[in-house]
Amino acid sequence: MLPALVRKTWRDDRRAVLGWAAGVAVFTTVYTSFYRSFRDAAKLKQEALPKGMLDFLGIADMFSAAGYLQASVFSLIGPLLVLMCAVTLTARTIARPEEDGGMELLLANPLSRRSFAGQRLAAAGGAVTAIAAIPWAVLTAIVPAVGMDISLSNVAAACAGLIGLVWCFTGIAFLTGAATGKRGTVLAVTGVAAVATYMLNAIGGMLDGWHWLRWLSPFHYFLGTDPLHTGWHPVELLALAVVGAGTAAAGIVIFDRRDVGV
Repeated sequence: MLPALVRKTWRDDRRAVLGWAAGVAVFTTVYTSFYRSFRDAAKLKQEALPKGMLDFLGIADMFSAAGYLQASVFSLIGPLLVLMCAVTLTARTIARPEEDGGMELLLANPLSRRSFAGQRLAAAGGAVTAIAAIPWAVLTAIVPAVGMDISLSNVAAACAGLIGLVWCFTGIAFLTGAATGKRGTVLAVTGVAAVATYMLNAIGGMLDGWHWLRWLSPFHYFLGTDPLHTGWHPVELLALAVVGAGTAAAGIVIFDRRDVGV
């Protein structure tokens, strides 16, 4: 049976979790379902977009099924939507109750601080992982239905990268919340980190001599290997998981040691 604090956290956050899950599912369904309509006009639409914009977004083509999925689901809006969900839910683990004055009640549970932080993180991480996995479930059903010529294994690899990206930024958000106890700081720090690393990946892919910048960005480990065309890349996925686990573990240690506002 799951720990009581995990179950309580899920009960408290159930409306937010269901809302985000529905939003991600609708987004993925709608954009993927447009493939047949978009396919006939793809060449004209790609020619209408500046090449610099396509390079910035990391879109090689919009003709193939893999190119369409990368452009519509995995390039910008999809990761942004899932990351917003992850940061919002993770900010509720420690920062929200500390700011709202409810931390004293939560810490009254017969748990050590580390166990408390770990269970709150496990609840948020489980919810975030489930939501980040929704595109995989939706695409597994819709890709064959709309006649996309792409391996479902490659789709699964891209979705695994999305989950790894979410784990990475969930760890960063949790570390920030555990260290500061402030929701605004969690949102600001994680948001700036996401935008900055996205820009590093984009600029590194566009400018000769600056490709090394991409290795500093989690987005490179997510999509830089082009999983929709090339399939699985375990080393890059492991790198995202390691960053997420390392920052989360650091957050638990810091929360255990600092003075907490109750």
